[in-house]
Amino acid sequence: MIWFIIICCGLATFAARFLPLSGLFPPELPRPVRQAMRFVPVAVLSPIIITGIFISPEGSLELDGNMRIWAAILASAIAIRTGNILLTLLSGLLGLWALQLAF
Repeated sequence: MIWFIIICCGLATFAARFLPLSGLFPPELPRPVRQAMRFVPVAVLSPIIITGIFISPEGSLELDGNMRIWAAILASAIAIRTGNILLTLLSGLLGLWALQLAF
């Protein structure tokens, strides 16, 4: 059963990479698919980011005294204001380090 699952996963991975490059698909995706693909980064990254902010390294929910929340709020404000990814990352990191040093 395990070998069957491994082979199926390998075939699915191969197909996902081969088929778009093989010429079997149209060169341009249909408009509804393109519109839906705009939401993929948000759908994939949101759980990762939220977990990184609110879950402690021990695996418990951490709300009280969590400096990552304030750094995330700062980074979100910078992102909304400027739209600059590099500035957002730097402000979030520097804000977190400053808060950790201060408290």
